[in-house]
Amino acid sequence: MESLQRVFGRNAAYWLIGPAALWLAVFFLFPMLSLLTTSLSDPAGSPIYGYDMTWRLQNYGEALGEYWPYLIRSLMYAGIATLLCLVLGYVLAYAIAFKAGRWKTVMLVLVVAPFFTSFLVRTLSWKLILADNGWVVNTLQAVHILGPEGRLLATPFAVIMGLTYNFLPFMILPLYTSLEKIDPRLNEAAADLYASPFQRFSKVVWPLSIPGVVGGTLLTFIPATGDYINASLLGSPNTQMVGNKIQQLFTTASDYPHAAALSVILMALIVAMVLFYVRRAGTEELL
Repeated sequence: MESLQRVFGRNAAYWLIGPAALWLAVFFLFPMLSLLTTSLSDPAGSPIYGYDMTWRLQNYGEALGEYWPYLIRSLMYAGIATLLCLVLGYVLAYAIAFKAGRWKTVMLVLVVAPFFTSFLVRTLSWKLILADNGWVVNTLQAVHILGPEGRLLATPFAVIMGLTYNFLPFMILPLYTSLEKIDPRLNEAAADLYASPFQRFSKVVWPLSIPGVVGGTLLTFIPATGDYINASLLGSPNTQMVGNKIQQLFTTASDYPHAAALSVILMALIVAMVLFYVRRAGTEELL
């Protein structure tokens, strides 16, 4: 750092953050301003000839009034998938952190292994697994959990399962990071004080893992809310999420102003929920 200060002077820190600030300006700030501008434009224009910036706030009311069911459905699907990821991910992260021993590295590799495959390919594999003539449906029909005409594909169950599978690693890794930092001697001390296994978990392990829980739920819930791949490939028109509607408005309908307005509404809603959640969890330092 001293050598950098000799080269750049007292402004060395600003020179260091300059490339990152430029990157954010080009690939985040400018697109965000473009999205906001488009959301306030007159829908009478077209993508070819452009849209007139008229500060048309009605776009937000019209988008929210027409597409609010997709927002509610997205929040519901993402919330359920996040809870499933938390339950499944916490058990696995706990096992890796405290029970894996020399297999810890292997298990971590298996957790991140799905990232070596395309998101699209992984979702398509679930389409094959949940197919009407697949072994999963045939087995459930054989044990009379599903009726003769029952199916899993093109249902909310399929969409939620796809979201859970695809975003589960985003939950496991922050949880593992928090759990791995916990000193095992704290558990031993609690046991010496006659704490039961449940008490050791609820009084020692869980409170110390809260930063990982908050980080994992945010990394899972936020992308799951805006996802449209799982609903497109595993769902039906009745299970479409807000991401599907935004995609359709931008592509098929070429209604950029309402698509941009719906996108801004979704971002504002998520930001408000994240701020409330983080403050309630007492982990403001994560922001």
